Amino acid sequence: MDLLRFITAGSVDDGKSTLIGRLLYDSKSILTDQMEALEKQSKNKEEGAIDLALLTDGLRAEREQGITIDVAYKYFSTPKRKFIIADAPGHTQYTRNMVTGASNAQLMIILVDARNGIVEQTRRHSIIASLLNMPHVIVAINKMDLVEFSQDVYNNIVIEYASFARSLGLKNVQYLPISALNGDNIVDVSLNTSWYDGPSLLHILETTSITSDINLTHARMFVQYVIRPQNEELHDYRGYAGKIISGIYRIGDEIIILPAGISSRLTRIERNQQDVEEAIAGQSVILHLADDIDISRGDVLVKKDHPPLLGQELEVLLCWMDTKPLWAGNRYLIQHNSRRVKSVVKEIEFRLDVNSLEKQAGVEKADLNDIVRAKIKTASPLAYDLYKDLRANGGLILIDETSNVTVGACMIQE
Repeated sequence: MDLLRFITAGSVDDGKSTLIGRLLYDSKSILTDQMEALEKQSKNKEEGAIDLALLTDGLRAEREQGITIDVAYKYFSTPKRKFIIADAPGHTQYTRNMVTGASNAQLMIILVDARNGIVEQTRRHSIIASLLNMPHVIVAINKMDLVEFSQDVYNNIVIEYASFARSLGLKNVQYLPISALNGDNIVDVSLNTSWYDGPSLLHILETTSITSDINLTHARMFVQYVIRPQNEELHDYRGYAGKIISGIYRIGDEIIILPAGISSRLTRIERNQQDVEEAIAGQSVILHLADDIDISRGDVLVKKDHPPLLGQELEVLLCWMDTKPLWAGNRYLIQHNSRRVKSVVKEIEFRLDVNSLEKQAGVEKADLNDIVRAKIKTASPLAYDLYKDLRANGGLILIDETSNVTVGACMIQE
């Protein structure tokens, strides 16, 4: 059974947390003890209603204010697929939280309040989806019950958003009218929208094809651990353990070890303590090579036919996540998959206005939640891909050397 990671986004009070609660509730993915706790904590229990948003708004401050602050993750499954849901904040000041939640998602649900239409936060989150190269987008026009399930209201929002989506280059956009509070078109198609001939939200989530999102051409596996038992039974054993982030590896493949650039040949593949002929993206394996080579954690094993870029000068789109500003000249650790190197931010080229995509030049620093284009130089070479070509190998995080805390998320650009 495959796994779909998706994130909900939208303006404050568009109903993101309620939508997730409704999905879990109507798909019978809530345990009995969770249901009992939900009934006790619901603000509306006097009227006999259950506040489904409480399933994701777990922080005390979130419940008191009725908003989402941190990214909340929920897990559920149906007979057709497993899901990991990220409920992202709608507030502008939590842009960093949304970028974090969306960076690993394969699909984004953007909620639009049918009464308000496309607003600033809708545009902001759509632009972030575009910047993150989101493979699939669902525009869920919520609170249709408050506009009497008007087809005209729905159509006008679809027309406006479709024009905006084309300008951003968003791919695979689907639209549907819903009421998260009442469950219309969430799990089952609603009779209240007889003019809508599409599937329910859950059906879309269960049937969205994600196999085409997996890159099986550019083989990349970062070494996480070198296995060298050095005992009598396994005297000559030397294996390189890691997770294949893209591509396919087969016995006999010609392999290049980067950043050193040394060549060898793949002689054995182990998966789940068994020898296999090939392994593909998403699988954790142990690879064996024909030659004894000095390979350590953070090195990447690639195939000769589609090698990554190799260099120390990087152009990145960077979301700043720290309260202390980012200045040109600041030094950080870079985490690139399992490789960690020292780096320096050489230049901040411009700040990107995520409401308009305007490039603001002459910027000296980046503040919390800013997205900037920057030049970074690393102390040693990185084997990387452009983010638009391969998300799994085109993303970096910046780490403060003193506190060991993540302060920035980067997408490598041309």
